[in-house]
Amino acid sequence: MVVVALALLIERYDTLVLTLPALVIIGREIVISALREWMAEMGKRGMVAVSWVGKLKTTLQMGSLLILLALPPTHEFALLGVVVLYTAAILTLWSMVQYLKAAWPHLSRSM
Repeated sequence: MVVVALALLIERYDTLVLTLPALVIIGREIVISALREWMAEMGKRGMVAVSWVGKLKTTLQMGSLLILLALPPTHEFALLGVVVLYTAAILTLWSMVQYLKAAWPHLSRSM
C-alpha cells in the first residue's frame, strides 16, 4: 500500500522534489523485503528485526502520506508533508544500512 501511495504522489505532484524521496523509500522497501525473506529462509529472520529507527521512519512516512494525499499540492501545509517525507527518506537510508550491517555476516557466509 505504501508503494502505491507513493506512486500516486509521484504522479500527482509531478516534481523531482517529491519523486526523489519516494523512490528512495520504494527502493528500500524492495531491498529490505527481499533481505527479510532471504534471512527467513536461512533461519535468521531475527537478525533483521524491526528497530526503533524503522518504527520512527514508518510513523513519519505515514504522517507525510496522510498530509500529501489529503491536501492539494498547492495547499500551504503540503510543504510540511514534503519535509516529513524527506525526514522519513533519511531514516529509510539509515535503517537500511542498519539492517544490511546486521545481516552482512550471515549473507557473506552463504555466498
